[in-house]
Amino acid sequence: MSGEGPVRLSLTDTLRLGLLGIRTRRLRAALSALGIAIGIATTVIVTGVPASSHQALLDELSALGTNLLRAEPAQNQDPPVLLPANSAALAARIGPVTGSAAVANTHAVIRRSDRADPSDGAGITVLATTPDLLSTVHGSVHSGRFLDEVGARFPTVVLGNRAATRLGITELHPGEPAPQLYLGQTWFSVTGVLGELPLHPDLERSVFVGAQAAREHLGFDGHPTVVYVTAREDAMEDVRAVLPATLYPQLPGLVRVGKPSDALAAKRATQNNFSGLFLGLAGIALLVGGIGVANTMFISVLERRREIGLRRALGATRGQIRGQFLTEAVALSGLGGLAGAVIGVLGTLGYVTYQDWPPVIPPLAVAGGVLGAVLVGVAAGIHPAARAARLSPTQALAAA
Repeated sequence: MSGEGPVRLSLTDTLRLGLLGIRTRRLRAALSALGIAIGIATTVIVTGVPASSHQALLDELSALGTNLLRAEPAQNQDPPVLLPANSAALAARIGPVTGSAAVANTHAVIRRSDRADPSDGAGITVLATTPDLLSTVHGSVHSGRFLDEVGARFPTVVLGNRAATRLGITELHPGEPAPQLYLGQTWFSVTGVLGELPLHPDLERSVFVGAQAAREHLGFDGHPTVVYVTAREDAMEDVRAVLPATLYPQLPGLVRVGKPSDALAAKRATQNNFSGLFLGLAGIALLVGGIGVANTMFISVLERRREIGLRRALGATRGQIRGQFLTEAVALSGLGGLAGAVIGVLGTLGYVTYQDWPPVIPPLAVAGGVLGAVLVGVAAGIHPAARAARLSPTQALAAA
């Protein structure tokens, strides 16, 4: 004997031997990989679909104004608390603030005609404002347009949703003369009608004029009565704490700031309760797939005893036999994992598109699913690989 040790197999040779069982038993390998693929696809779908639904819910809650605060001076004070004319600009200087706007009650009366009873405008508030109000309160225009920098200088008015219904002006038609309303002692042209504002019923019952037009025609003194502020949701409490001192540093306690809306609390609650059950179901599906791989590997060892015996008789070590079958199990699970990830992504995209939700596929779920499949392959292949390695050449050839 030459005394030479067993031939060492390169990584490429080990991989080729491991894939041999998959190539020669394609149907069985495909069925085993299908079990893993179903598990991984389930993992991706049950994380992607709830994540997309969750994001759609968060978007809906955000549209309600979860990041909005309302500040106003305390009532029944003598002398009355007058917020500075530049309150919106002061609030905008707070770091986490993303938008601000102010409105002021002009106490003007709005009527359909200069001959109507002056009490006809009861219940409709005339507010002086600036063009950034609509974006700050998450509002929308139902018909026409909102005040802009140019229009705010002229006697034009925009109607809140309920105010428009009461005044009988719910639609504006392009090309037709703008309806006229009598405010104070001046005729104003209606240029827009707002959509619904569920969180701001007071604004729905109001009409809006530009601050400059209100000064010239309605005697507006420039002091706002309500300041609206939007801020980052993670800093809402901090902004609420410093806003009174920012707007009225003389006596901050005389400025009331509303609490963040209940919609924000609901949004945070949905963020804290998410997909635990779904991940458990995905784990069960992956376990079932792993059992299928283990079963396939056990049968493969039984069917390939002759091959194992011949390789052992020709000098293959137990480690090489073990590596061959373990590689086969990992490759089988890895291929199933990749196929499952693709199926899961496509299935998630198809479903969320049908539901008109924003597609959200957590990369961790895809990468973790494939990695989990590989780990399942390792776990499922260890025992069959060890069993194959323990067979001696004589046992293997005799059993075959």
